[in-house]
Amino acid sequence: MRELFADQVADDLAKARDGDDAAFARLVEPLRRQLHAHCYRMLGSTHDADDALQDALLRAWKGLTGFDGRSSLRSWLYVVATRTCLDSVERRGRRALPVDLGPASDRVRADQVPRADVAWLGPYPDAGLGHGPAAPDASYEQREAVELAFVAACQHLPGNQRAALLLFEVLGFSAAEIADMMGTSPTSVNSALARARKTMADKAPERTQQQTLRAVDDARIREVVERFTGAMERGDADAFVALVTEDVTWSMPPLPHWYSGRDAVTDFATQVPMGSCGSWRHRVVSANGQPAVACYLWDDDAGAHTAWSIEVLTLRGDRIAEITAFIGPEHFTPFGLPAAVT
Repeated sequence: MRELFADQVADDLAKARDGDDAAFARLVEPLRRQLHAHCYRMLGSTHDADDALQDALLRAWKGLTGFDGRSSLRSWLYVVATRTCLDSVERRGRRALPVDLGPASDRVRADQVPRADVAWLGPYPDAGLGHGPAAPDASYEQREAVELAFVAACQHLPGNQRAALLLFEVLGFSAAEIADMMGTSPTSVNSALARARKTMADKAPERTQQQTLRAVDDARIREVVERFTGAMERGDADAFVALVTEDVTWSMPPLPHWYSGRDAVTDFATQVPMGSCGSWRHRVVSANGQPAVACYLWDDDAGAHTAWSIEVLTLRGDRIAEITAFIGPEHFTPFGLPAAVT
């Protein structure tokens, strides 16, 4: 069976080099999902990941005759995708969350104006992404490496360190392979890895969400999410308070202000999401390997509840420790969600 598969790959590679785009599509398809996730980890945006992957595959298609077979096709495609992402990082810089801009607000700011001058981190639809590591030598599981805290921490790394860390820790490439990919030496790669790990130790939490979720019963997780959506739809502050930790945070990119602590977050929730905004409907989804909720707000003109935000929940035990609400209907399409619900 393995020999038959290898023969099929060799046959498709030969056809693709002769201009057969269907053969190229067959070669790429098994790797497309992981390549897209790699682009998201590098760039912090699903939309940027879409563009980068499309650009990378076009570069690969045009440059396929330059693939000499010394490395695997998987390695070569990751070279092309990583270099494409590095070009984007150099042009656009890093993406941020509101917590990166300054301290929590000491009062509710219902009149906030979105910051268009900030490149914001975005949510990631994790459907179809594997639960285990992408390679035997990888240190992170695939879903651990798209968690909000991990991707946000990666954004604090320079492009070369970010690439080295993701290629080594998430995708399982060796320092020697990465050096060949990036046109540098293994010593330089190891140095970049050491610096990247130090930053990640400072920025990323010790415990991943995957570890937390595995320690909590699935039924309990579903209950927490359902109680959260119910509390928001009913405007039930007491039910909301019962679900969150004492030091819970709530942020809403592209709005710059964020809130920290149960009292401040509850005050905000009762004045804005549960209060003056109007009627809500919710759909439970999964984003960044974490429980999430798609929020729809009633629109009189549309006569329906229209797409408002994707809210990613970070748990500590069976309590909500962080709510990150990514505001904007543009976030709904990658999740396959409708623009409106009744």
